[in-house]
Amino acid sequence: MSDSSNNLLKTINSPADLRRLDRHQLHSLAVELRAFVLESVAKTGGHLSSNLGTVELTIALHHVFNTPYDRIVWDVGHQTYPHKILTGRRERMPSLRQLDGLSGFPKRDESEYDSFGTAHSSTSISAALGMAVAAKQKKEQRHSIAVIGDGAMSAGMAFEALNNAGVMHDINLLVILNDNDMSISPPVGALNRYLARLMSGQFYAAAKQVGRSVLGVAPPLLELAKKIEEHAKGMVVPATLFEEFGFNYIGPIDGHDLESLIPTLHNIKALRGPQFLHVVTKKGQGYKLAEADPVLYHGAVKFDPAIGIKPASVPAKKAYTQIFGEWLCDMATADKRLVGITPAMREGSGMVEFEKRFPGRYFDVGIAEQHAVTFAAGLACEGQKPVVAIYSTFLQRAYDQLIHDVALQNLDVTFALDRAGLVGADGATHAGNYDIAYLRCIPNMVVMAASDENECRQMLTTAFNYPGPASVRYPRGSGIGAAIDTALNELPLGKGEVRRESTASGTAPRIAICAFGSMVAPSLAAAEELNATLANMRFIKPIDSELLRHLAERHDSIVTVEEGAIMGGAGSACAEALSAMGITKPLLHLGLPDQFIDHGDPAKLLERCGLDAKGIAASIQTRFLTPIDPSASLDEPIDHQQEPRLVVNNGTLNRR
Repeated sequence: MSDSSNNLLKTINSPADLRRLDRHQLHSLAVELRAFVLESVAKTGGHLSSNLGTVELTIALHHVFNTPYDRIVWDVGHQTYPHKILTGRRERMPSLRQLDGLSGFPKRDESEYDSFGTAHSSTSISAALGMAVAAKQKKEQRHSIAVIGDGAMSAGMAFEALNNAGVMHDINLLVILNDNDMSISPPVGALNRYLARLMSGQFYAAAKQVGRSVLGVAPPLLELAKKIEEHAKGMVVPATLFEEFGFNYIGPIDGHDLESLIPTLHNIKALRGPQFLHVVTKKGQGYKLAEADPVLYHGAVKFDPAIGIKPASVPAKKAYTQIFGEWLCDMATADKRLVGITPAMREGSGMVEFEKRFPGRYFDVGIAEQHAVTFAAGLACEGQKPVVAIYSTFLQRAYDQLIHDVALQNLDVTFALDRAGLVGADGATHAGNYDIAYLRCIPNMVVMAASDENECRQMLTTAFNYPGPASVRYPRGSGIGAAIDTALNELPLGKGEVRRESTASGTAPRIAICAFGSMVAPSLAAAEELNATLANMRFIKPIDSELLRHLAERHDSIVTVEEGAIMGGAGSACAEALSAMGITKPLLHLGLPDQFIDHGDPAKLLERCGLDAKGIAASIQTRFLTPIDPSASLDEPIDHQQEPRLVVNNGTLNRR
């Protein structure tokens, strides 16, 4: 973008600058801001369609409300690029979603304007309600605004919050439904603009209150008046549902029309009690290619805006998501009881082809992970074979249902856990770092981690045929390029394999590496360098105790490597199994540390965590193979890392 085309935007370093602009300048700013979002995302990749759709709404909110004193909570957080640009982060946009750069979601420690961190959906109303109640208790006149996308309204948590907020009539809470996909929305225009202004104005609110007071002495008349009002509003707006929750419903209005948005928000700002504003926006607004295909431009890769996103070339290696999608269709052909379930992640989970081929057995339940799991439990009760395709980070949201509704009843549900481990640009909110730890402690669960594409397919078949709850974790992106056996073969339950045997080498200690899932490949490279044994453990639960005994009997030390949290993870499972067998060996656990890991290139993040081949070898070398200076005092701490790392090393010191 040339300097001359964003002169106004360059003057906006905070919302205070924005609030000094007149209405005509705001229109010009919207044009510049939309162009800047498009150019920025084209260079870095990121969420495009949703952000092009929130340009005017973002401008109007920061123009009318006194941010950051007034709180805005964005839901889902991937629609906040215009918000970031207008709140002092314009110059950091080239670092968006890059290592050590700007987050693609709101983060409280990134800006005072990010009042609440959001990336998982449907949390905004609850958080904003908490802020509104806190403001009331502190006698502060601040406003709390939740901006929630229509997809996020499909989750039960949003309605739980509406139910709670609707009875609080003395708080400053505004819920804005950013409706960009609902077919029920009527065309917007002058009539709707007039009605929105009328229903948000003081006269309308006062008239309703006077009507309640006067007619309250005659309940039948009051009830009749309510019905007349609801009927009149219902002819032009879908108000009834939200007003039943206790909200004053306003809208729908055009979310790209500043002449409608700004007066309406000014009127709402003067009202007390829970308010609900329904705005209609268009995904990809202002960029024809994104308007025509908002799904393609939802999470965009780098592209030329003049050309658009080119069709992706067929990669040399298949993505794990593709492996799952192909397996799902093959297994559905073989077993008519298979039912596929996704919580609003059809494309992301690789289920597009399955929906086409088996539409009657495909269920997208919306952003409702809790419902997805219990829905699967109900299907399993009736002899169906549900497969829940869900990201590791989203299964966290259905943990109670997983325990109470599936595992406790030992129901036959298969969980395909995509995005296990670090996920790169989406960062800590989407990383699948905890599923090993939170799954292996649940009775009846089988937990597997795939080391390559073919093994992933075999594990999915194993999980599907297991008569109880079973999960298969696999990472984001492509595998190692393993050859695929299209047969639906199983693996022996709870059995790992030795991929490499160390050879005797004088007095050098023999090291056994127990690797899980995505860590098998880099651990094998480290084993080659160190002449160590490498075991692909495959199963976290049930752990292969016999293989561990075999390794312990033939080696001096044992190393576990996993792309998951060390605390309570697969390494802990190995230590517990060895302890139960009365075997004591020096142990080293390598994995993800006890901290949240931000966004960045996955390979670089793994390198930082010491989980690439070089880092794994260095940790083992330092821990077990580096001679210790005999003159050093045993009471002095020993630095087991040559340079700062995020690796956490657990186990007994092996002083030689």
